Amino acid sequence: MKPMPLNQAFTLIEPGPVVLVTTNDGQRDNIMTLSWTMVMDFTPRFAITTGPWNHSYQALCEFNECVIAIPALDLIDQTVGIGTCSGAVTDKFAKFGLTAIRGKQVAAPLIRECLANIECRVVDIVEQHNIVVLQGLAAYLDDEREERRTLHAIGDGTFVADGVKLDRRQMMESKLPDGV
Repeated sequence: MKPMPLNQAFTLIEPGPVVLVTTNDGQRDNIMTLSWTMVMDFTPRFAITTGPWNHSYQALCEFNECVIAIPALDLIDQTVGIGTCSGAVTDKFAKFGLTAIRGKQVAAPLIRECLANIECRVVDIVEQHNIVVLQGLAAYLDDEREERRTLHAIGDGTFVADGVKLDRRQMMESKLPDGV
C-alpha cells in the first residue's frame, strides 16, 4: 500500500445513497442534493449533514420537516444539477422537470420521479457538526419503477451505482428486526 492525502480519506468511506431533500419554507418548495446521510438504527431515524450554506437549511430549522427522496441512476444529471444551483434563485422542480407530490405528514413535497420518498420530522440539530437528525413518519416506494439502482458519491465528482443484490438474510436472521 502507498500513502494517500489524508484530506481525501473521506472518498474511501463516503456513505450513500445520494438523496434529494425537499423542504417547504411556507411559500415555496425547494430541493437540495446531499451525499452525506446516515441510517441511525433499525428505527426510522436518519441523519443528514447540512448547514447554513444551503438555502434549504433555514426551512429545516424553522419548519422542522422535510422529505428524503431517493433518486435512481436515471436521475443522475438532475441530481447533480440540483446540487450545483441555489434554491434562493431557482425553482428546481421547474428547472429539472420534477413533479412535486403532496405528502400526508409534512408540507415538504415528495418527488414523483424518485424511486422512494420518506417524510420526516426534524428531532435534533447538532450544530457543532452540522448534523440534522430526522424521524421518519411515512415511506413510499415506486415498485413499478424500472430503474432501481441508486447513486453513491465518491466525493471527487464521480459516482458509483448499486448493482447486484446479494442475499444473506438467512445468515443474519438472528440480527434482523421483525418485519424486514
